[in-house]
Amino acid sequence: MSLLIKKVYKSIDLELTLNDKLLKNRKEGKNMEETLNLTQEWDKTFPKSEKVNHRKVTFHNRYGITLAADVYEPKDVQGKLPAIAVCGPFGAVKEQASGLYAMNMAERGFLTIAFDPSFTGESGGTVRYVASPDINTEDFSAAVDFLSVQENVDPERIGIIGICGWGGMALNVAAMDTRIKATVTSTMYDMSRVNANGYFDSMDENARYELKKSLNAQRIEDYKNGTYKRAGGVVDPLPEDAPFYVKDYYDYYKTERGYHKRSLNSNDGWNMTSSLSFINMPILQYSHEIRNAVLMIHGEKAHSCYFSKDAFKNMTENSKYTDNKELMIIPNAVHTDLYDKVDIIPFDKIEEFFKENLK
Repeated sequence: MSLLIKKVYKSIDLELTLNDKLLKNRKEGKNMEETLNLTQEWDKTFPKSEKVNHRKVTFHNRYGITLAADVYEPKDVQGKLPAIAVCGPFGAVKEQASGLYAMNMAERGFLTIAFDPSFTGESGGTVRYVASPDINTEDFSAAVDFLSVQENVDPERIGIIGICGWGGMALNVAAMDTRIKATVTSTMYDMSRVNANGYFDSMDENARYELKKSLNAQRIEDYKNGTYKRAGGVVDPLPEDAPFYVKDYYDYYKTERGYHKRSLNSNDGWNMTSSLSFINMPILQYSHEIRNAVLMIHGEKAHSCYFSKDAFKNMTENSKYTDNKELMIIPNAVHTDLYDKVDIIPFDKIEEFFKENLK
């Protein structure tokens, strides 16, 4: 046998070996996933579109937590598609606002997923109902991992949408994950800031110290009891003197408009001690280094609008990458208008943004 033929056979054997290893590694990665009990019925807070195909999937993050997601695919589209991962609001599930966004973007030609973050909804993770600035940022990167290996996805054209508290997570991961080519935040919260400083930055150092004392005392009680006390979801019944933003949340999470049985905000809320890590570990420290495109959307009348305004300022001040950054303020819109009101959510603008930056 000639030397050339031997080299060809050796090259083929090497390629087969590498392919076998790749398939084996993917199988092992899938095998380490927890088997989740996924609801197969359509139990969303919005009607199903006839323009898209829908299915449920699972994938895992870098910490070995298995995440549950809904995949929305445009019908009758061939070839590799641009893809978008969607998550939020903070304390919601994929059957609420994130699913609505994902389905609408699939109608516009994108392959999308809406996923439940670690420890919540149909996703895995023990204990339940705990949030983490690190793990929840990682959840977005894990969604990008999943999308990148789908046969009908172009891995060079992946974007993300973060709603409410997951808007902050979306910006946070955009500063780290260079595979994300475009990021949209909608009615964004900075969960580190609101946990450390309170609403409207009303908490001073002494108040923060007392909060930390209380939460650390709760840790001992939780350890004694072997369970984690829940903080409670949106207050119910609604007090007459409740601030407007509480009424705004109630109108979504506690009524037929947005209630879901697996939603933390609709029911018993997060574990009380979840706030500790957010108080101590601020996100968005490197947002000024985000090179890829960002569109931030917020309602003019939203109590939370200051989060987006300040985050946009911090992202663009002293940054070399400002040409592809935009803050869009929706006149007269309040916080939850951007959860589900399709006549207010600027889907045309979002579509235009992704088509421009995922090409």
